[in-house]
Amino acid sequence: MKTITQQKPIEEIMQYVDRCKWIHIIGCGTCATLCHTGGKSEVVEMKQRLEASGKKVTGWMVIPTACDELTADALRQEAEAVDKADCILAMTCAIGVQNIAIHLKDVKPVYPGLNTMFIGIEDKPGHFTEVCLQCASCVLGRTACVCPLVRCAKSLFNGPCGGSSDGKCEISPDVPCAWQIIYDRLVETGRLDEMEAIEPVKDWGVSVSGGPRQGDVDAECGIVLSSAEPEATSTKS
Repeated sequence: MKTITQQKPIEEIMQYVDRCKWIHIIGCGTCATLCHTGGKSEVVEMKQRLEASGKKVTGWMVIPTACDELTADALRQEAEAVDKADCILAMTCAIGVQNIAIHLKDVKPVYPGLNTMFIGIEDKPGHFTEVCLQCASCVLGRTACVCPLVRCAKSLFNGPCGGSSDGKCEISPDVPCAWQIIYDRLVETGRLDEMEAIEPVKDWGVSVSGGPRQGDVDAECGIVLSSAEPEATSTKS
């Protein structure tokens, strides 16, 4: 499972760093390296492009995994170069960008150099397919391990629409119909009768609609999810 990223247009990046003369660049040695968007080669290339535009680069590094606690150690080791910078350009996924900002404690701006596209699996060398939206109410047990929320163009939960043809989605002959895949898998495993069950209206309350989700790991129960509690507000004038 990898976070798939795409490098932002250089014009957008230059808008972010317009007011910054000194920049420090941070890449990620895991997903962004795999996607060729924020590994060593891409970070060095970005350094050259920034310098060609008149910017000064105080330093650069590729953190092995930018989304975990290795970030804190890396920032401490590169503290001198980081401190000299007016801003940080993070060529990592969105989690890495936020993690870097948290560890820097908002002392200077952190700008994303990549767009985070989706979470996917490598189904063939160098090719990734989105498989999960992290909706927090998984139906894979009923749909033969195919997520209709992601794989179906209309995110249908109770069978296919009328637009598919020869096992392909109506949006493109190159896109398999998710419900055809589900049907075939249920047939192969002798579970076709399960398609007769009606999936109730999806509860989006456990997804991001309730604000940023949080989770506490419990030794007995695993992880317990909760939404962020709203900050208390005063009604006094």
